[in-house]
Amino acid sequence: MPLHRDMTPEQAVMAVNTLLDLPEDNFPLTFDSQIPRIRELFHSATKNQWDPRTDIDWDKLDLSPYSEEQIFAARQYWSRRAWSEYGAISESPALQIRFCEEKRPPDMQLFFTIRSQEEARHAEVCFMMAEKLGGYLEKPVQELFQGSVATHGVRKAALDPEVPLEAIIAALVCAAEEIAFDVFRHLVEITRDPVARQICRAIMRDEVRHCAFGWYFLEHQVSGMAPEQLKVVENAVITMIEKVELNGYHSSWLAPENPASRAEVEADRLTWEAGLGATVEEVEKPVFVASIVRIRERMQAMGITLPTFHHDKIGAF
Repeated sequence: MPLHRDMTPEQAVMAVNTLLDLPEDNFPLTFDSQIPRIRELFHSATKNQWDPRTDIDWDKLDLSPYSEEQIFAARQYWSRRAWSEYGAISESPALQIRFCEEKRPPDMQLFFTIRSQEEARHAEVCFMMAEKLGGYLEKPVQELFQGSVATHGVRKAALDPEVPLEAIIAALVCAAEEIAFDVFRHLVEITRDPVARQICRAIMRDEVRHCAFGWYFLEHQVSGMAPEQLKVVENAVITMIEKVELNGYHSSWLAPENPASRAEVEADRLTWEAGLGATVEEVEKPVFVASIVRIRERMQAMGITLPTFHHDKIGAF
């Protein structure tokens, strides 16, 4: 089953299994609202661990077809991917502390032990790819772009007892990670380099479980929430989309227009042209819009109303 952008998450699970030559029962997901399914997510994760150093076919990375300019651009791109994962490495333990402190069900607490490992793997594999391309870059070449790769206080919110867990999970997982899942699914479709594509597949496989956890949790919780509590969740999701995603966190072309963002966008275009793992505005725009539409529809069914968003490069959506 080939991957395509109109797939449901369930179909994507089956497609990822096919791409990775894994049996379907390695991912026993049904994307319903039964919270006990979180235990299955944990067991699925423990059965499908992978090591960035040994399970990626690094010997297949042949840089000879690429120009120096393309290689440097890809080095920028994969370094930026690593930066986006660093925040998640600290967010997962912070959330685990909250789940434990609030005495949430043990299965929820346990899930974050494995989620932290997976996020660390994602950062490591992106770091390794950047190293293979000439060396990991610790910060943007254009420092003005730094604000576009910040999660704007998510880690602080995760440890703030005044911010409900439902709001954090809705914003961080059901919004941001749902978009990340679509980003990596899209990259699997368009990336030609075998090593870069393998990395995207592996990360996408883990993101399936992360998103499933978020939706299971949120769907289970909202039934008992008052309208004012749902409003807090709604505001958290809106902030995540407007201040983080539409600021260029996952997609550089969405960042505010300035010389720094233009340089990052150009680096992504060179990387995309080389088939080394990035994408560009005209190709990714419908993917991003479809992600927001799907998130809005799913949350609407839970009583969480997301507004029409606006962006200079997209318009109203």
